[in-house]
Formats: sequence, structure tokens, C-alpha cells
Amino acid sequence: MTWLDSELKSDTSSSEMSQAPCTKPPDRLSTDCLRSQDSLDRLSVDDFWQEVQNIQQSGSDSEQEGSVGDAKQPEEGEQEKEWLQDAGLSTLISEDSEDVDNVGLLSTLTRTQAAAVQRRLDTYTCSVRKKNKQPVRDVRDIFRADNPKKALMETKDSGRDSQTRSPLDSCGREFFITDVAYSDQAAILQKQTKLQSRNSRRRKDDGTLPKLISAQCRLGVTRIGDLSAQDMKKVRQLALIDMTALCDILEVDLKRHKLGKRKLHESCLFGVPLATLVENDQKILPTTTVPLILQAMFSFLEKKGLDSEGILRVPGSQSRIKNLQQKLETNFYPGLFSWEEVNPNDVAALLKKFIRELPAPLLTPEHLHTFNTVQDIQDLQQRLHVLNLLVLLLPEPNRSTLKALLEYLEKVVSRENKNRMSLWNVSTIMAPNLFMHKGVPPSKPAEGDEKEQAERAADVMRLLIQYQDLLWTIPNFLMVQVRKLNENSSRRYQFYDRRIKNLLRKMQSEKTEKNPPEPYRTVKIQAAHLLSDSMEVRLDTESRAGDALAQFHMNLRSMGNSVVKRNGSTAYPDYAIYEVGGNIGEHCLDPNTHLLDLYNNNPSGEWIIKLRPASDRLL
Repeated sequence: MTWLDSELKSDTSSSEMSQAPCTKPPDRLSTDCLRSQDSLDRLSVDDFWQEVQNIQQSGSDSEQEGSVGDAKQPEEGEQEKEWLQDAGLSTLISEDSEDVDNVGLLSTLTRTQAAAVQRRLDTYTCSVRKKNKQPVRDVRDIFRADNPKKALMETKDSGRDSQTRSPLDSCGREFFITDVAYSDQAAILQKQTKLQSRNSRRRKDDGTLPKLISAQCRLGVTRIGDLSAQDMKKVRQLALIDMTALCDILEVDLKRHKLGKRKLHESCLFGVPLATLVENDQKILPTTTVPLILQAMFSFLEKKGLDSEGILRVPGSQSRIKNLQQKLETNFYPGLFSWEEVNPNDVAALLKKFIRELPAPLLTPEHLHTFNTVQDIQDLQQRLHVLNLLVLLLPEPNRSTLKALLEYLEKVVSRENKNRMSLWNVSTIMAPNLFMHKGVPPSKPAEGDEKEQAERAADVMRLLIQYQDLLWTIPNFLMVQVRKLNENSSRRYQFYDRRIKNLLRKMQSEKTEKNPPEPYRTVKIQAAHLLSDSMEVRLDTESRAGDALAQFHMNLRSMGNSVVKRNGSTAYPDYAIYEVGGNIGEHCLDPNTHLLDLYNNNPSGEWIIKLRPASDRLL
């Protein structure tokens, strides 16, 4: 039995990640259909370069209004220094820091992740020595034998060599495994040359993208927005380390660009930094995480543009677009702008212009190059692994705005039978707007490779649209590492004597053997002043968070705190159960979370029922 077979067997259930509705072609297409699809693909590639030309023509006015500084390449060693800072490991290159500062984070890393950290330290050390600066501590001092990280690396993942790739289910659908670090999965595949012929070809038709099944963890699925800001910061640090380790194995070059100084537009909507725009809008609507102007454009296009043939592809009138932009700048915030007589094609063109004119790319200058290099990864699941980690690394305003954009594009694709815009068409049109930015120099394709470059860029855009629900989740292995990091941080004392540590480990093992987990337990869930008293829930191995919420709704109904609709159904506010404290900051539970497993995983945590934030309900 392979490692994934055993992993999947241990899970009592698996759920299929929700995907956008789309028309699936038959498994076998006729020759005429194939020829027709090939011609459509050629037209789509032509649309890609036509969109680039439209961008260049429409950008001439913007270039006159604001100057753009060239992107700066960091000096030798600076990129590694910034990487260590972003990964929360800057103390490794500080002279007066102690190893104890790094034990908490380092002790959560797998061997593959730790190797990526060591490579960055090696490069930084060499660069400092070249500059004749005072040398930093030798890497061997950090990962020395008596360091807790050394012992961890010798014992962690001991059985990985026998592991293999995720299997297919009876319907040919693939399992998407998140219990094992993505970088470890790549290291396993690298060693297994026999499985390199696995079917991972690039396919041009959206119907041929495989349906991915998430191997359901008994602790449920954790989505972006379910964790506290403090825990999300740790997720980003760990995601950066794993993505770097993964890209090292895949030989994907990671370049981090910095934008030069740029003269900003004198406007309140277009050309304004995204974070500034969201911050200003939060003074109007505190819960918003997406600019209000974008929300207004999405709302208009969903009402009047979804069925418009060629929406997003038809460029619109340049004079009308310029006039529309000026009116929005003047009248949008005072509430004097009317959308009644606006042409949907003009709004779609203005939407793309808004994204292009952001002072920094929506995908950020630090990660835009990596988004582009995803095209070079041959294996589909590994491309999704990198994209998943990149999404986690985006700042919240960028990530929320990107998600709102992808949700709109998903709706456009779902109306393909009316607007003639397939997933591939939408992807080829939107790719230049997201992956090209005048502040970050693009990589020039070799002569004759323009068509391939367009197809690969559109393919990444297609993956973002098709698998957005999957990409906006936090992998289980990162959740395990965050919990372990919180446990390490909460310890008041650190025991470095191996005899003491071994004794404590032995005592804990004996205690576990004498007191095996109970098959059931009664717990109390706080209801945040919604009920007169805390709610008692009896848990067994099959009790889930959704069951506890159902019991809570029954209590609300008995107290008359529910709303009965006209059709006789009962509606409740969007309540959720939150796990608070222990080895987590705050965690909104998936309804499929097995509560007894969660209790055994975090016995010190408390459970509270409260309303989900409005911004979470919108995402």
C-alpha cells in the first residue's frame, strides 16, 4: 500500500472542491469538432496579441500623465536578506541573536523546507564575505548537531522514499493532497522516474481539465479568511519557505522585483495604490476588502454585460471610455454617477484599464515573475501547488481584489452559450492585463515562441479561474505547522538537556497509553450572549461542526430568534463556530470538521458561536 493510499484510507470521507459550472465536451470528439477547436484556439491566441496592442495604444495617454520608474533588481545578497525577513528568519543573520529565537519556526519545517532555508543562508553568507563585511554566523553553526532542528531533520519524514503519487478514483478524477508539504511531494516525484509519464499534458479545452477531489481532513477545510491576522502572518511565512523549496526542486527561478519611483496620478480612483484605495473605502464601508469602484463595475457588468457577445474582447470606444473615467472620478464618491446609459463594453474596457494602471501589479512586483514562471512547470498539480502558495503570499487587498475579479470571470464563462466567451477566450484576453505591467520588464520570448508564450500565459490564467475555490484554501500541512509554531511559542521554558526532554517524551507517551482518547465527550460551546447559557454538546467520532450549529439553530428557534420566510422555510443569520486559543489564534470551523478530533488536537482551545464578518460572507 502506498503512502497516499494509506492517507486516503484514513480519511472517512472526501469532498469534491466546488467548481464553476461549465459545459463539458464529450470524451471523444469528432474530427470536425477538433478542427473547429483548433481554429478557435488560433483565434484566441490572436486575441491575446490584439489585447496587447490595445493596451499599448490606450496606454499612450497614461504614459504622458505619469512617469514610470524601471524595476530595480536587488543587489547581490539583498534578495536573500529580504527573503529571510519575509520568512520570519531575519534573526539567523543577526549577530546578537540566539538560536532560541529560531527554534520555534525551524522546528516546524520539513527536511526539504529546511534545505531551502540553508541554501539562502549559504548565498547570503557568500555575498557578505565578498563585500568584505563582518561575516555572519556559519550555516553549520545554525544547523549544528546539538540544535533541535538537526535532530528534527534526522527523524522527520523517515518513510518518504516509499511514497508515490496521488491515485485516480474510479471516475478518473485526481486526488489533491494537502496533508504533505508541496515541496516534499515534489521531492518524492523527482525520485520516482517511473511515474514521470503520468498524464499531465497541457490541454487547451476547459472541459478537459481534470476534476480534483480534495482528500478531506477530519479537521475540515480551512479557507482564506478563516484564520486570525496573527495566524495568517505565520501562514505566509511558512508558505514562502515551502514555495521556495518547491521551486528549487522544480528549478524555477524566483526573481523579486522592486518598482522604481513613480509619479502617481492626481485622481481618487485610477492609478491609486490598491491598499490606499481600500483604506479610503473602509472609511465609507468598514468591512470592505475590495475597492468600491471595482464592486460597482462588477455589479453593473453582472446585470447588463454577462450576455453581451464578446464581452471583455470587444474594446469599446476610446473616447467614451475616457469620458466615462472622468465622470467616475468626479461623481462616483458623491453618489451622483448614473450607470443607466453606460455601454457594457466600455465598462469592461475600463475594468481592464483600472487593473493595468495600478501603480504596482495586482499580483505584486515581488511575485509577478513567479506567477509567469508557473507556465514552465509541466505537472498540473505542481502548477496548482505553486499558485496556491502564491495566493497565500499576496497582501490581503490584492488577494481579495483578485478573487472578486476571478469570480466575475467565472460568471462570464458560465454564460458562454450567450456571450461566446469560453474559458480559453476569457483567459487569453485577461492574461496580458494581469501578467504584464509597465513597471516590471517582461521576459522577451525567443523568435518564433510568441504563440507558445501567449498559450502558456493564458493557461495560467485559466487555472486561476477554474480552480479558484481550491487555490483559496490553506493546505492542511500549513495548518499543522501553524499549530505547532503556536505551541512552541506558548512554552515558557525551553528544555535543552536531552535527558530531560527524553524523560518528558516518555512520560507523555506512557500517559497516552494509559489514557487513550475517549470515544465520546461532552463539551460546552459559548454562544456569545445569544443564548442564556452555554450550549452543551455530546461528541462522538462522527459529530461535526454542522451538527452543533443545527442544535444551536434549534435553540434559537425555540427562543423565537429565527426568521420564517414566505415559503415556510426558516432563515438564520450567518453564524459559525470558532476555535479560539490553545494552539490557534482564532479559526472559523468548516461545517464538516469532526469536533472530537478537533478537541483531541487542541484540548486547550475554546469554542464560540458568533456571526461571521460581513467581508467573509462576501468572499
